[in-house]
Amino acid sequence: MLPADPEFAALKDKLLTMSSLAMAATRKALKALIERDDDLAREVDYEDRQIDALEKALDELCITLLSRAPLASDLRMITVALKITHDLERVGDEAASIARRAVKLNTEPQLKEYIDLPRMAAMALDMLKGSLDAFVDRNGVMAHAIIPKDQQVDALHGQIQRELSSYMVENPANITRALHLIEISKRIERIADHATNIAEETVFLLEGRDVRQTKASISQD
Repeated sequence: MLPADPEFAALKDKLLTMSSLAMAATRKALKALIERDDDLAREVDYEDRQIDALEKALDELCITLLSRAPLASDLRMITVALKITHDLERVGDEAASIARRAVKLNTEPQLKEYIDLPRMAAMALDMLKGSLDAFVDRNGVMAHAIIPKDQQVDALHGQIQRELSSYMVENPANITRALHLIEISKRIERIADHATNIAEETVFLLEGRDVRQTKASISQD
């Protein structure tokens, strides 16, 4: 558990709230895509702004905690919390990007039935929840178990890319829609990356070991 202190308790609560919003925004963005619901997609932008506001509040809280000259163990926890906050903010950005592309896709006939994208999103969100639970509960076993799951998401992303590339080759009229769907798949893959980051930071917090995987830099739309 996090240190028994009112401000550390507030840190935990805000992180959990931010995590819940990020996951809800991602689910809503995917639902907007599947159900072709523009209004639902536009709600994601509002939730992204809430996530951004929580990031600022958490940054301020961490600065307050750092100003109290915390013990070395608490200092490492605060540093990790700052990194996790950044990852959660990026998850909100990814969800907003998915929602924007859903609105664009909704102006045209649906290219294909959406099966793998929701499955991939469920895997990424399960990783995100597990990594946050591992951090809050200080569960190293759980954190280690999350990390290899990223490879499964990467594999599904590759499969989706190949399938959509074949649609583009078969008919140039499919290119724009296929590119939007490939980008959505990439955003989901990045959510899994952020979940992996959180798990890796949790391992560092608990064991003092850097187990970060080498990844290409994550850009934002």
